[in-house]
Amino acid sequence: MDNIQQHQKELCNKLWAMANALRGNMEAYEFKNYILGMIFYYYLSDRTEKYVEKLLKDDNISYENAWKDEEYKKAIIEESLNDLGFVIEPQYLFRKLVEMVENKSFDVEFLQAAINSLMESTIGTPSQADFEGLFSDMTLDSTKLGHSVKDRSAVMAKIIASLDEINFSLEDTKIDVLGNAYEYLIGQFAATAGKKAGEFYTPAGPAELLCRLACLGLTDVKSAADPTCGSGSLLLRLKKYARVGQYYGQELTSTTYNLARMNMILRGIPYPYFTIYNGDTLEHDYFEGKTFRVQVANPPYSANWSADMKFMEDERFNEYGKLAPKSKADFAFVQHMIYHMDEDGRAVVLLPHGVLFRGGAEETIRKYIIEKLNVLDAVIGLPANLFFGTGIPVCVLVLKRERNGNSDNILFIDASKEFEAGKNQNILRDCDIDKIVEAYQQRKNIDKFAHVATMAEIAENGFNLNIPRYVDTFEKEPEIDLAAVSAEIRGLQKEIKQINSKLKPYFDELGLDFPFGEED
Repeated sequence: MDNIQQHQKELCNKLWAMANALRGNMEAYEFKNYILGMIFYYYLSDRTEKYVEKLLKDDNISYENAWKDEEYKKAIIEESLNDLGFVIEPQYLFRKLVEMVENKSFDVEFLQAAINSLMESTIGTPSQADFEGLFSDMTLDSTKLGHSVKDRSAVMAKIIASLDEINFSLEDTKIDVLGNAYEYLIGQFAATAGKKAGEFYTPAGPAELLCRLACLGLTDVKSAADPTCGSGSLLLRLKKYARVGQYYGQELTSTTYNLARMNMILRGIPYPYFTIYNGDTLEHDYFEGKTFRVQVANPPYSANWSADMKFMEDERFNEYGKLAPKSKADFAFVQHMIYHMDEDGRAVVLLPHGVLFRGGAEETIRKYIIEKLNVLDAVIGLPANLFFGTGIPVCVLVLKRERNGNSDNILFIDASKEFEAGKNQNILRDCDIDKIVEAYQQRKNIDKFAHVATMAEIAENGFNLNIPRYVDTFEKEPEIDLAAVSAEIRGLQKEIKQINSKLKPYFDELGLDFPFGEED
């Protein structure tokens, strides 16, 4: 393990230990807003200090002194808003908060003033929409944090002091160390949040698989989107495999929406290069008028939606003839993604297996996607218990506008047995992901694992995509040698007789009836 990895591991362990030690009676998923919010503030402060230091490099003047000079102050504000999108005044830098904690003068109201100042600096600027309400979930007057200003100040002071003790080492070459630690914490909070975790986090294994499949053969992606982006982790993972020009996301839950924007900024995506919307993707399509080269999604499984007849006029849904059922919005998300694919777009989405075989309106939509649109490229079955809050096995649908010579078939992969059993969850390992991606690339029949099904075969199955119809994983029972079994039974009977003949004299001596029958 190299130094950066070692540092990363130590940092993650320290952060999680700190989070557990400080959260008191608060639920982990609630306390995450304070820990992650302060790490984010630390990051913005560190960026400010480094940026201003570079700005004033040749002027031989400190940030504090430059701020007192109106000309310098005006120039710093202008440059910071242009390049960073925000301003943190010298008095509100993280190290100033640390000094206040150390000399016992810190109070939570000063921290609130610092956050207000940062947010106000963005008003009326191009970055306003990306920063607006970012810290609204870090409610510093909440009684959950403490019943008095003094109590709340004490908790936040401990968080500030603890973060100061941790060596983040934010040199440019290691900038992802903090980003990875942030991601780790989001995952850890998700692991303790039960069903609520599904609202904001896709575990690393399935997320990695989706992004690899989505980016196969691509080096540059003009625009990428996630219509149910959660904390943005899945969307951000795309940059491991391709250079993404613009990121787009939409998230219903406002707390998670704030987390996604923080995550974007913290992972080094400048504010002009991402747009995250807050709202219900199906009810209000903020992507209207946009198409994307790449889309990834892990929508809420079998969620309710209005299925209002007005959607029969919506271009995302009107060509299919039927709407997804009210109690199962799965196909509505798929239709949304298909509508927003560009002419060579691809979309990779995680869904419950029911979408593969359920009847009614879903069957009508499924048949249209396969037969009329011909955009379904592959169906991949994953193991059970991979996700937080649900033990159900899920499948991956790979959708492609341009099928590159495969328009007469669909690839089926059964990867349900490819995992490592974990304590609370099963884990999709790198070797499992490699096996799936390789099978997808090779696109050929692999015994008990993959099958290339012709459109005729799919039509014969009534457009039912249930994976066992195409990938036979039946393991034949070993043949039983009846003669050998019979011989073994005879041998055991002989052994029993010998034991009985030794036991009977003891029973006779004690005047007891022998319970195992008479010897032959």
